[in-house]
Amino acid sequence: MMGSVKAHYDCIKAFSETDFTEDLKSIQIPVLVMHSEDDQIVPYADAGPKSAALLPKGELKTYKDFPHGMPTTQADVINADLLAFLKS
Repeated sequence: MMGSVKAHYDCIKAFSETDFTEDLKSIQIPVLVMHSEDDQIVPYADAGPKSAALLPKGELKTYKDFPHGMPTTQADVINADLLAFLKS
């Protein structure tokens, strides 16, 4: 939110046009994918479950009614879940 318009545009262009399938398949450490079903920026069905499925050791944590910025707006829940994952 503090970046320039060009930086935001370049970022969105890069992640929307890049296929990360092979990158995700090659990650060999446990990964927690955290995604809300109500994300208005990145559609849940197109990202969360598919990313977790491509990760050899992926785990999906799904939230209801959280916004795209859930690490900020729902920090207490997100941080607790992230800490539990890191301790497991």
